[in-house]
Parts: sequence; C-alpha cells; structure tokens
Amino acid sequence: MSHKLKVGELKEDYLTDEEIWRIFTIVLSSKSVKSSTYKYALIKALIENLYQINEHFEVRYDQLAYTFTKIYWNLIVHHNLMNQNRGKRARVVTIIKNEQVKHSIPSQMIFDKLPDSLQLKLLSKVRTTMRENVFGALYGDTRGFFYAFDHKTEILRFNPAVHTFMLNYQRLIIQLTNYHMSAMIEDLNEVPSINYLLGKVESIAKRSSLKPFEKILLSRFEARCFYCNKELAGMKRVIHIDHFIPWSFVQSDNIWNLVLACSKCNSSKSDKLPERDFLEGIKERNIQLYVHGDDRQLDKLMENYKPRKIELLYDYSIKNGFDTIWTP
Repeated sequence: MSHKLKVGELKEDYLTDEEIWRIFTIVLSSKSVKSSTYKYALIKALIENLYQINEHFEVRYDQLAYTFTKIYWNLIVHHNLMNQNRGKRARVVTIIKNEQVKHSIPSQMIFDKLPDSLQLKLLSKVRTTMRENVFGALYGDTRGFFYAFDHKTEILRFNPAVHTFMLNYQRLIIQLTNYHMSAMIEDLNEVPSINYLLGKVESIAKRSSLKPFEKILLSRFEARCFYCNKELAGMKRVIHIDHFIPWSFVQSDNIWNLVLACSKCNSSKSDKLPERDFLEGIKERNIQLYVHGDDRQLDKLMENYKPRKIELLYDYSIKNGFDTIWTP
C-alpha cells in the first residue's frame, strides 16, 4: 500500500548504473503492479523536469503536475483515449473530461491556451490525485531508491545518482516508457482510438505560442539573430524564437534556452545543436536575464537557472544522440 504514503525517505544515496537499470527493469515489467498508466506518466514528468531542479535536486509537485496534466490532456481531450485504468475510470480522466464538458472546450484546444484560472483549477485537482495515487506508488516500485517525497512540503527530491543516470540515458528511458505506456493504453482501449498510438503517447504538447517569451526577449535585447547577428527588423525580417538546445530533446520551454533567430537560421538549425562556441554567448545572455531583478514574471521564469545547467544540458544532449553540430 505504498501509494498511501504521505512521506517517503530516500533509502540509498549512491547506486551504480547497473543497480538503477535493474530497478527500472522491474518498474517496467509485469512484476510492478500497474492498474493505471499513472506510473508511466510520472516517469515522463520526471524526465521533463530534470533541468528544473534546485541545488538540492528538488522539484515541486506543481511542476510535475503541470507535465502530468499536459500528458493526459493530450491523450484524453485530443485523442479521446478515455481508458487509462483497469476497472473504474481513472480519476485524472474524470477531472479533465468534466472540465472540458463544463466549459465546452473543443478537442483541438492546447492545454496552455486555457485561461489561467482553469489551468490552476485543473492542476490543483490533478496534484491531489497524484498525492493520493501516484508519488507513493512509483516510490514503492523503486524501493525508495529513486526519490524522496513529502506531501506536507509538496516537494520531490531526486536521488542525485538517479538524476545523473536519467540525464545520461534520457532518450532511452523515455522511449522505453512510451513503448510500455502505449502497450497498456492499447490493451485498455479499442480501435479506432489506438491508431498511431505511439505518436499520441510520445507527444507532450508544446506551448501553442512562444510570443510571450519573444516579447520579454525583445524588451531587453536588440532585435538581432542570436546566431548570425542579422538585424531582425523591416517587413521581410520575421522574428523566430529558437530552442538553443533542441525541443525534441529537452521537451520544455524555458526562457534561458530560447533565443531570437532569423528564419534562415531557425529553419536550417532545426533540431540540431549549435556549435559549442555559442554556449558562452547564451550564458552571457542569460546572466543579463538572471540579474535583471525588477520583473517578478522574469524572476519566476529564471527560477533554478544556473550557468552550469545549460552546459550540462548541451553535453547530455550529445550523449543522447544529438551529435550533429550546426553552424550558420
């Protein structure tokens, strides 16, 4: 009954990669009781928030709930995959479906386009479900070796060794998780809902627009392409916002990983890494954002950012197969 736990203490600080793989194998196998897809969704949420931790390897419940809700919004609202549980309907399905019907939300609506008040309402309800059924369950399957958690502070703390392991094998872990989550959803749902199922599970919806980030960057920096330094002005100079580290790897939108770019650089770079010389440039740019200090919204967006973080992100993306280097 580990899912009923309100506090879970970390059982071991150091684990070898072999020991961590052994635990992951058990989590993904039939030895782990999975009455719903919740555990897979939590693993996906942990992966998306690997770079959002503070110096104590902590991540807040609301950060994890945001990703968790996005995953199920995509599956339930966009793709009508209603069966995420063995037996009665999963609570997260009921929460999301009820709000969709109540507010007459079309199936094409992306989660982050919802009004802030509705997002917060959904996140609060989903976070409660995660407290009751998710954090303790995966904690039990990983035998307390992967993370600690506390419902009172609403903080989850990674085992540092597991955090490093997830960074090193990020793509492989997410691919394994997507495969097993897809297999379970396929078993629970019927055709035609499962057509192209793996693609539906793999996608964690991007923000519908990066315009808010564009406005912030333009308010503090010249309208020039970060890569080729061309001026982004005039009728034909369309401004693009590019993920310095490709979105297909990091799968999240952080202002410290976003740069102004011209259309030529943005399209040719695609999902490649820029050459390493640009690392110093984005670190310098981020210092200017980080020390601004007079904008609460920006302070929030830069929360937990450290210069070393983007260096690690760059190195780990190469380890995960993003080894084609682009230059303008």
